[in-house]
Amino acid sequence: MAILKFRISWEEDDAIYRDVMVKHTQHFTDLHHIILKAFEFDEKHDATFFRSNEKWQRGREISKAVYEKNYVVPPLMMDEVLIGSEILNTNQQFVYLYDFAKSWTFLIQLIQVIKNADAELNYPLVSRIEGVGPMQYGTKGLLGPNFTDIEEKYDLTEAQDGFGEEGEEGLGSDDDSEEEDAHASDEEDTSDDDAGSDDAGGMFDDSTEAY
Repeated sequence: MAILKFRISWEEDDAIYRDVMVKHTQHFTDLHHIILKAFEFDEKHDATFFRSNEKWQRGREISKAVYEKNYVVPPLMMDEVLIGSEILNTNQQFVYLYDFAKSWTFLIQLIQVIKNADAELNYPLVSRIEGVGPMQYGTKGLLGPNFTDIEEKYDLTEAQDGFGEEGEEGLGSDDDSEEEDAHASDEEDTSDDDAGSDDAGGMFDDSTEAY
């Protein structure tokens, strides 16, 4: 059994890519599903592949469906075309277009053919992830989904909103504490003649507790 390893690069940044592995006997529908899974996209939108050359020029389409648009030649259907039947050279390339309104475009290149691969693995599969991929419905930060967990754990939103007020309140509290300490010190000074060394130790304990 031959396994085809493809590198799927985001057209806008080729440093962001996923390597996927498929059987040569699987269909383009399988490749379509694994690309969306690799980039964490849903499957709600239209999609099509294009045959391509080394300059990424688009040729005949291998489409999810026949759409209402003008075709130079009728498209082939993803669920009917075997991936292996479209491999004409060792660097075979395709262009994948998803969600025609957003025009998510990915460049696909064959990077390895593996003979006698592990038949027990569940193909297709994602074998490598590089870079933070684009978020389908927004912008993904470097922390990705982990940021939500951090935000909930430390309540970052509340801390940020109340930082200034809490700082001011804290400052006022310190001033009040200093005044109280000074007042307490004056009262204690008046009773020094009656107090021994044990009282001095008690005052230190009170100061520490107030701090």
